[in-house]
Amino acid sequence: MGGTAGFAVVVFGALGGVVAYLAGVVGLRELHRLRRVGVPASALVRARAQRPEDHALPPRPLLQFETADGRVVEIFSPVPSTARHPLPDGRYVPVRYDPADPRQVLVDGRERAGLEYGFLALGVLAVLGAVGLAVTLL
Repeated sequence: MGGTAGFAVVVFGALGGVVAYLAGVVGLRELHRLRRVGVPASALVRARAQRPEDHALPPRPLLQFETADGRVVEIFSPVPSTARHPLPDGRYVPVRYDPADPRQVLVDGRERAGLEYGFLALGVLAVLGAVGLAVTLL
């Protein structure tokens, strides 16, 4: 493979790697920001009825909590309920929310930082792969 096709693979591989890397950076930055400025609260887990058009697997329950200024917020959980880390209906879970936008929530203990680091690693590998391919094409 060479010429225009090889160049296209290198460019798209590098761009994809940069996008994955930036997604990881933004995700980690948001995670650290919510840990730093997030206001702790206790959220009630509420199961929701699955509809045929719901394609999220596993389903994400609703979290309902009250902000420091008395507003009641109900959002979809940023993390799914799993067998290992269930979010049972009717239980309370600790959350941290952004006081400027209470819809931005972090469920304490379930930050999924590994996913963000995975994006970082995938991005670096894709860029390195694209550079390696570019070197072999020259």
